[in-house]
Amino acid sequence: MNEYQVIVVGGGAAGMMAAGQAAKGGAKVLLLEKKERLGRKIAISGKGRCNITNVENVSDFIGHYPGNGRFLHGILRGFDNIALREFFEGYGVETKVERGGRVFPVSDDAEKIVEALATFLTDMGVKVQSGIAVEEILVENGHVIGVRGNGKRYLAPAVVVCTGGSSYPGTGSNGDGFRFARKLGHNVLTPRPALVPLKTAEEWVKELQGLALRNVEGSLWIDGKKLIAEFGEMLFTHFGVSGPIILTLSRQAGDALRAGKKVELRINLKPALSAEQLDTRVQRDFQKYSNKQFKNALDDLLPQSLIPVLIRLSGINPEGVVHQISREERKGLVALLQGLPVTISETLSIEAAIVTAGGVNVKEINPKTMASKCVEGLYWAGEVVDVDGITGGYNLQAAFAMGYRAGQAAGNVVG
Repeated sequence: MNEYQVIVVGGGAAGMMAAGQAAKGGAKVLLLEKKERLGRKIAISGKGRCNITNVENVSDFIGHYPGNGRFLHGILRGFDNIALREFFEGYGVETKVERGGRVFPVSDDAEKIVEALATFLTDMGVKVQSGIAVEEILVENGHVIGVRGNGKRYLAPAVVVCTGGSSYPGTGSNGDGFRFARKLGHNVLTPRPALVPLKTAEEWVKELQGLALRNVEGSLWIDGKKLIAEFGEMLFTHFGVSGPIILTLSRQAGDALRAGKKVELRINLKPALSAEQLDTRVQRDFQKYSNKQFKNALDDLLPQSLIPVLIRLSGINPEGVVHQISREERKGLVALLQGLPVTISETLSIEAAIVTAGGVNVKEINPKTMASKCVEGLYWAGEVVDVDGITGGYNLQAAFAMGYRAGQAAGNVVG
């Protein structure tokens, strides 16, 4: 006789939602988590504030998933951003909307999200066992019969795998699910970093370590052709560049680098102005500081730490008097201000990525139930699936929605 009707492997966003929904459907559910506490990745997401979703119309969400957005079409409609906010508000977590439609708890505390999900599990009667590292999904005659963890067998006719990807392995996401999937006959698309900082070739970038830029545009150029552009915030680091717009551009940058292509980031420091408007602005500053040296004429235009770098890259004599700067030099400066070029040499490793691209092939998963097409009684949800989105709350929304659907389906089958 089975101990449980549904076993959920992994206590992250997808896993907790799946376990609660399966139990809500009447099933006896066991949630196994390898770490000592649930929701570790949730707790550190959004710099500890947790961007759970976005207020954008859910019909527009699909375009924000470079990885298999179409697969999510019905899944997101089944448990959309409105339903997700209502779910958390039902557990006392009020939410707020910030720039870009990002939704956060009013408390700015990701732990409140984890606590709400834990309460949900308790309310639904889910049995939670932490510190259990699942080693194997048990299958007989093409049907799941349970799992083996810490040397013990846990039996159930339905198993939902929500083990995450390979990013942030300290939270428990170390690629276990990919290993399970391959052993069970699934095709796993090579895991690679998505939403990851980028390394740069230029030495001058290191001089700007710690400089954050707001309201700039970063565009990605592959072999000299513009691919994509993002507006928002970015940050210079000791190894290269990071921040929201860089993370969004990173997936395409990484794919191009792996294909052996030349990848360049161009930073528009003044995207609100046309080239003509910026030229007029620069001329006005040059008039104001006409008798000063060039190195002392950019204070109104740029952050202090960026000025020496821009001067060097412009090729204009820093000691020269402003009124002696030629029209061609001024035009070159304007072009540099709106297209500061940075060579991308590589991405940081997958362990440093916020999200994993790649995973269990969506063609082998039924989107109506998240059930495996290879093994009866097996379900997949969350980052272990080959789905990934940009920053802005899209990845957590997808994880919750996949967990919701997988949990309901598993619970309904056996409940």
